[in-house]
Amino acid sequence: MQSTPFDDTPCTLGEGPLWHPQRGELLWFDIIGKRLYAKAGASRWHYQFDEMASAAGWIDETNLLVATETAFTLFNLATHSSEVLCGLEADNPLTRSNDGRADPWGGFWIGTMGKNAEPDGGAIYRYYRGEVRQLYAPISISNAICFDPDGQVACFTDTRSGKVMRQKLSQTHGWPVGDPDVYLDFSKESWGPDGAVFDASGLFWNAQWGASRIGCYDQTGSLVKSIGFPAPHTSCPAFGGDDLTTLYCTTARQGLDPAALAEHPQSGMTFCLEGAGRGQAEHQVVL
Repeated sequence: MQSTPFDDTPCTLGEGPLWHPQRGELLWFDIIGKRLYAKAGASRWHYQFDEMASAAGWIDETNLLVATETAFTLFNLATHSSEVLCGLEADNPLTRSNDGRADPWGGFWIGTMGKNAEPDGGAIYRYYRGEVRQLYAPISISNAICFDPDGQVACFTDTRSGKVMRQKLSQTHGWPVGDPDVYLDFSKESWGPDGAVFDASGLFWNAQWGASRIGCYDQTGSLVKSIGFPAPHTSCPAFGGDDLTTLYCTTARQGLDPAALAEHPQSGMTFCLEGAGRGQAEHQVVL
């Protein structure tokens, strides 16, 4: 299986790819560049935020819930207008949002982290129908937030720990029940687990920062397949396309010296691979 560039824009820190099921469009962010990108076919546009933004969930065909460095924001894709719904560590100038995803109940999970990845600088929160609760802290680099297709568990990681955690969820409202346990332990690897997504069959697809790949794992934690990319820092996968069988992956240039960038000139681009698997549609956010 060979991935190809979907978009050749060299993001400093590509993140948060989202296939919008109503628009048939892929959206993603360059966190450091403070930009949202969108592409469908030959049509492509971007929006420049005033602050860093990292992840989004779709509300309807026109509106997104966007996590920025200070807020949960309602963003209109048609007018590019925005409205702050509530703050997100707005009183802490040292942190920003990072990885996030909508859950099966219409909530939205988002992790924060220090702008310079300071140890224990962040946390993971859930926005649910206007309420925000902190779920886990401290977290150094929040990542891999995703939900299995049965809605039974959520996964997340602190990339610095190398451990992907698995959390049981209430079937009534989606809040965590009990304590999480370790699903995958990469603490002895030279790379770190980054963004992740579950596919429709329950396989876990994890972008692995520093490994130039996405690893795909079954429920027991066994590696099923590995997909390589021509960029060391793969950051987050997403399934999309009309039948959700195209695997997208954002990458980053951040942390690569000139020699590494010369060796991997496609770093920061967003890639795609058709027929990699079959994803589940991203869940709709309910305000």
